[in-house]
Amino acid sequence: MSEKIATIKAFANLGFDRLARATKDLKEEQLDWKSCSEANTIRWILTHMSSELHVFIPKILSGDKEYTPKGWPEDYIGNTSYSLKKILGDIEEGKKKLMKSLDGLKPEALAEEMDWFYGKVPKENYLMLAISEILHHEGQIAAILGVEKRMKGT
Repeated sequence: MSEKIATIKAFANLGFDRLARATKDLKEEQLDWKSCSEANTIRWILTHMSSELHVFIPKILSGDKEYTPKGWPEDYIGNTSYSLKKILGDIEEGKKKLMKSLDGLKPEALAEEMDWFYGKVPKENYLMLAISEILHHEGQIAAILGVEKRMKGT
C-alpha cells in the first residue's frame, strides 16, 4: 500500500473513531430530535452518511457515476423505519467495504481523472471529499447532541 493510500485510510479511521465516540451513548429516541423544524435529525445524518459509504464512495472508486448497489433502497436516507442498531450496522458494513477497497487501491487509480460535479479532477479529490464527510457529519451529530443537552438542561 502506498504512503498516500495509507494516509487516506488513517484519515478515514480517524473519522470513524470520532463517529463511534459521538454515537457511543446515542439512544433511539434521540434519532429524530430537532432543535427547530428546519434542522436535520441525527437519523437523517447517519442514513446520509451510510448512503455515502455504500453508494457515493463506490461511484468514485469505480468511476461509474450511475452506480447503485443492487437492492439499495431509494428511500434509505431519513427512513424512520430503521432502528439505530440497523443504521449503525449499515455504517459499520460500509466502513469495512471502504477499508477493503482502500487496501486494494493502486496509486494510479487515485490519479485517474473523473469528470463530475467539481469538474475534471483526479479521483483522489472526490475520494478525499467523500471521506471528509465522515468528520463533517460526526461534528453535526456532536453539535445536535450538545444543543439537545443544553435545551433540555441535562
